[in-house]
Amino acid sequence: MPKTKTTSISSAPTLSWDYGTAYELFVSLHVLHLPDHYGVRAAWAAGIRSRIPAAERKFLEEVVPFMSFPVGWVHRLPQPKDALSALYALRQTPPERRLAELIDLENWHEEKFKSIFRRIFERGKWTREDLEALKAAHEGEQKHEFDEKLVTNFLKWWVRPAESGALVLQSLQAYQQVFFEEEEKRVAPVLKAGIERAQKLAAKTSLPELMVELSQGVDFNEALGKELVIVPAFWTTPLVLLEPLGQDSKLFLFGARPAGMSATPGELVPEGLLRSLKALADTTRLKILYYLSQEELTPSELARRLRLRAPTVTHHLSDLRLAGLVNVTVRGQEKFYAARREALDAACETLNQFLDSPQS
Repeated sequence: MPKTKTTSISSAPTLSWDYGTAYELFVSLHVLHLPDHYGVRAAWAAGIRSRIPAAERKFLEEVVPFMSFPVGWVHRLPQPKDALSALYALRQTPPERRLAELIDLENWHEEKFKSIFRRIFERGKWTREDLEALKAAHEGEQKHEFDEKLVTNFLKWWVRPAESGALVLQSLQAYQQVFFEEEEKRVAPVLKAGIERAQKLAAKTSLPELMVELSQGVDFNEALGKELVIVPAFWTTPLVLLEPLGQDSKLFLFGARPAGMSATPGELVPEGLLRSLKALADTTRLKILYYLSQEELTPSELARRLRLRAPTVTHHLSDLRLAGLVNVTVRGQEKFYAARREALDAACETLNQFLDSPQS
């Protein structure tokens, strides 16, 4: 069984903590638009989206994949950083600046995309040459294909900032009214408990060990700057986000939902347990776990052993990561995987607790 190697972080940053359901307003919206990526039932997510009025629903479907998690914008909000605070801040922002604030180009990792989108925004229109430039920048950068329709749908709003700014506020207000107003009450105590647990853990572990524990198996081998802001999330569990807040600070969004709790309101079976059982009920994924129990391997090394295409192996690793069954060490552009044996024990414990728990 391989030992997980925790990378030491030189020049450890100052830790700070942030909490607010405004983060979850955007996180949950993103998850509901990309449910397959987060292991959420697509039919249920579509049902929630269908409650939003048609014009606002169509707008969100075309914009949310690019808005992602505007963590920098939320981080700058005053307390209490709840959904009403976020909506109030948007109302105070000039309509023509709202979408740009939430997209937050300055903190995008990909410089090529950043410069193209900035140029289009400043010009106030886009051309076929811009689309080809985005397509060229995409090649070799991403694992999924370039979706021309998705990009063009977003660009039509990107070059109409006043109109899109009015719609982004209307759409978020509608989403808050039809779903998040009640959801906020459910997730708030979970987020509070999650940050308290993380703070207790931080008092007795090193920063690298803390990040591995909170991320359920991800070891970040990169400079973190002078400050690291740690924020709990509910809907992305067990996935994490490490985003720049500026030149010298980063924000670490970690999954705080307990293993025995379902993401979907009212669902009896916890999604985490279901993900683990589904991940284990596959011959290829069991073989992957076997190899990763022997040694740490990259996706390409696994592909050679399994005699499978690299994208196929990456897909299986994604399922295992979503179930929290593998450790991931990020070294530059490469990812190294190892079996997370303690997660298998935890899955068995969660299953026993579920079978033994009284149900109404």
